[in-house]
Amino acid sequence: MSVAARHAHPAAWRWQLRHRILSVAQLIAHLPALRAQSAGLAAAAEQFPLAITPYYAGLIRRADDADPIFRLAVPQAVELAEQQYQSLDPMGEARHTPVPGLVRRYRDRALLLVTPHCATYCRHCDRKRVAGRGTGGMTTAQFQRAVAWIRRHREIRDVILSGGDPLTLGDAALARMLAALRALPHVEIIRVHTRTPVTLPQRITPALVKLLRRFQPLWLNTQFNHPRELTPQACAALARLADAGLPLGNQSVLLRGVNDAVEVLEELFRGLVRNRVRPYYLFQCELVRGAEHFRVPTRRGLALMAELRRRLSLMALPTFVLDTPDAGKIPLTTGHILASGNKQLKLRGLHGEIATYPEPQ
Repeated sequence: MSVAARHAHPAAWRWQLRHRILSVAQLIAHLPALRAQSAGLAAAAEQFPLAITPYYAGLIRRADDADPIFRLAVPQAVELAEQQYQSLDPMGEARHTPVPGLVRRYRDRALLLVTPHCATYCRHCDRKRVAGRGTGGMTTAQFQRAVAWIRRHREIRDVILSGGDPLTLGDAALARMLAALRALPHVEIIRVHTRTPVTLPQRITPALVKLLRRFQPLWLNTQFNHPRELTPQACAALARLADAGLPLGNQSVLLRGVNDAVEVLEELFRGLVRNRVRPYYLFQCELVRGAEHFRVPTRRGLALMAELRRRLSLMALPTFVLDTPDAGKIPLTTGHILASGNKQLKLRGLHGEIATYPEPQ
């Protein structure tokens, strides 16, 4: 089967998953220049799983840190550098898990971690404790228990399917989950958080779009971090979703060496709006273990946002936020920043909580 045919075929996404780069040997076969770094790559991949779809690997133009796609997808020895404030659970989700697989950090919202698997494992992932771990996702019994918990808590109006990436599940499994949630009268909104439009756009098949459309109001949030990810295939996938009337949002992460330049962010946000995707959040990189080399000083992020406000309409401007374990998402604006220095940021949450964030050194 030709490359073009594989992209167009309804089962192309399964071909992509079957042929992912999953080992350092496969990675070196694709990028021979990495052979000299094999020991460091192997150590990082052993600690934090490696997976890259052939499609996404094809976006890498050079095998070094100057390439943003390389930096996003390829394991590096620097991930093993320890910092005292790094955590595998930087948002404290384990403390907000009343039943297995369900996270409740806000009164009216619940998050379901339906699978630990993704098409491609991002090196900055804030769920490294989950991503790529284990052999499967939620069991039927676990999902039913989570749904029963939501049924008892009628204040829950918004349920998010996440993981891992829920769209790595098959259509039948997704339909069963969505139908169970839509049967709950107090659940007004269902959201699907997925990076498949970025790393596996072949997954956005006409059949999947038809399925998702059945369960509206349903929102789909994705994560494009660099304009080079807005390929023709990705844009076509977004168009299929938007044409079906599905609202689309994007949650980027500010990442050093990837998008910490105003020209890059401007191009990204303009490209998203052009493809009918609302830039929703720009996250300050969290204190996740293995991602210290991605962190950008918050003062740099604030300067970037100030310049973006001069260049973009509000439609194309996301909210710059820091997600904290106890105070939730705090907008990084003057009204919430209590003190800012080279070593630490001090913030007030939406309900008066005080949070601190150590700056990268």
